[in-house]
Amino acid sequence: MEQPLFEEIVFEKKDFTSTSFTKGDYEYCSFAHCDLQKVDLSGCRFIECSFNDCNLTLASLRDTSMQDVKFVDCKMLGLQFDRCNKFNWSISCIGCSLDNSVFSKMELKKAKFTNCRLLEVDFTACDLREAVFDACDLSRANFAMASLEKADLRTSYHFTIHPEETRVKKAKFSIDNVAGLFTRYDVIIES
Repeated sequence: MEQPLFEEIVFEKKDFTSTSFTKGDYEYCSFAHCDLQKVDLSGCRFIECSFNDCNLTLASLRDTSMQDVKFVDCKMLGLQFDRCNKFNWSISCIGCSLDNSVFSKMELKKAKFTNCRLLEVDFTACDLREAVFDACDLSRANFAMASLEKADLRTSYHFTIHPEETRVKKAKFSIDNVAGLFTRYDVIIES
């Protein structure tokens, strides 16, 4: 059964927690100031869509497709991105809160997170090669078994990365945040 197709539609100030969200294929659509908290987005396809100042906290993402989707100033707490359809999956996040979200085992090569809060995010076994974390708070984020090769973390902070468990070859760090690589060793780094 084919899903309905929505093209170039602007959804503004919609509360999808009280009105039903129509599952379908969304192409070049824009969602602004919408409440999608705990909404079931399973099986939906979002292609070159944008979400601005939306609440997607605990939305269900089972087999959801996201291709070139941009999130700006969104609240995205506890999202299980690892349940999404992985084919051509790509997102960018600017000014978003993604606390407690799960990206485990995902291909996030060249992903961009700008000025985001990523507290306790699970990046276990992710491919984050050439990813950019620009001015992001990565407190208690888990990078175990991930690849951060050529990733840029120069302006991010509060991360703890263990080089024994995480590939960091040619990753970029600043002198101000390099201590996040040595927390396990209980060493003191002075500037």
